[in-house]
Amino acid sequence: MGKTLAQKIFESHVVDKPFGEAWVLRLDRVFCHEITTPVAINDLVARGMDTVFDPDKIKAVIDHVTPAKDSKTAEQGRVLRQWAERQGIKDFFDVGKNGVCHALFPEKGFVRPGFTVIMGDSHTCTHGAFGAFAAGVGTTDLEVGILKGVCAFQYPGTIRFEIEGKLPAGVTPKDAILSIIKKIGVNGATNKVMEFAGSAVEAMSMEGRMTLCNMAIEAGGTSGVCMPDAVTVDYLWPFIGPDGDKSYANKDEALVDFLKWHSDPDAEYEAVHKIDAASLVPVTTFGFKPDQVKTIREMAGTKVDQVYIGSCTNGRIEDLRQAAAVLKGKTVASGVRGIVSPATPAIFQQALKEGIIQVFMDAGFCVTNPTCGACLGMSNGVLADGEVCASTTNRNFFGRMGKGGTVHLMSPASAAATAVAGTITEA
Repeated sequence: MGKTLAQKIFESHVVDKPFGEAWVLRLDRVFCHEITTPVAINDLVARGMDTVFDPDKIKAVIDHVTPAKDSKTAEQGRVLRQWAERQGIKDFFDVGKNGVCHALFPEKGFVRPGFTVIMGDSHTCTHGAFGAFAAGVGTTDLEVGILKGVCAFQYPGTIRFEIEGKLPAGVTPKDAILSIIKKIGVNGATNKVMEFAGSAVEAMSMEGRMTLCNMAIEAGGTSGVCMPDAVTVDYLWPFIGPDGDKSYANKDEALVDFLKWHSDPDAEYEAVHKIDAASLVPVTTFGFKPDQVKTIREMAGTKVDQVYIGSCTNGRIEDLRQAAAVLKGKTVASGVRGIVSPATPAIFQQALKEGIIQVFMDAGFCVTNPTCGACLGMSNGVLADGEVCASTTNRNFFGRMGKGGTVHLMSPASAAATAVAGTITEA
């Protein structure tokens, strides 16, 4: 019997199988940010265990509230900052060099096919787009990962999603993943790996694949994964080629090596869902669960108070380009606040170079520094009670972006069109 990508990674990283389906895996990366990691740091310090398994495999960033908005968030940043210095963690990204973790770390080449990755953040599943097993974990698992470089997981079953054909004009990976979550529900992939495949996925950029994998957790998935291919090689080449760590002499060599992680043709799946790409349309959420999804046309005319473009789901340069193409020459509707947050400094700089920032500003958007702040209702765009936001983020829980606020998730293009109209509308 063949193996899935996730099973291959498990079997190549197993350290121990203490009982049942529990597998203890060796970790290639432990990612950290200032919201969840300080709790783990302080506990390790209190236990007299203030050390790390390998400072080169730990990457840290201040990204959720940056710059700090109050003394509490400033203290969280200080704990992470001092810990990184104390432990010799050279890949620590402080204010001015920081970006949204799930955009910044891939951009730096920290994730490779076949890797195991954990972080105290539910959207760590984003990194599975590179053919890695990446999962969000709780404080105890994060502490063990920091200290020993291992983490225990249940041996994974995999659900495969085959998206075949070409996405219609105006339909994005965000529309695809929202449609999948609608299909299987918020518990449809609980404790499973969601494997995305098919010609439509193969045609996606790494940015698009990261959008798919980012929202696997919204269907209950432990991780989302895509098969590493030539697109993956091209994205990682500055880091793995002759000008990087010299892992590979040429791209063909890298591709052959990456292909070993592909799921076998006779791999066994918990379920296989076949999706016709041509049948997909622009969609958005309603209500307060990510599987409550309707077409944009069904939601047309719904008034919004704010439009937010950014986050680890849709704050990359591809996303900003899509939104800017809709906004160019237009302005935000009266009574609507438009906010855009490029996900990393490099994305911000590229958007400046391409004139995208100017397009947003001319349209009346507030352009902020890279931050997660608005997405989880902590800073840079918090909603008032009763307000409505059209957002490119990943969660529409009640009050997610501010107490009493409502969030409609959608693609960057749909969000931009909604900002201009003042109501939900197609691009």
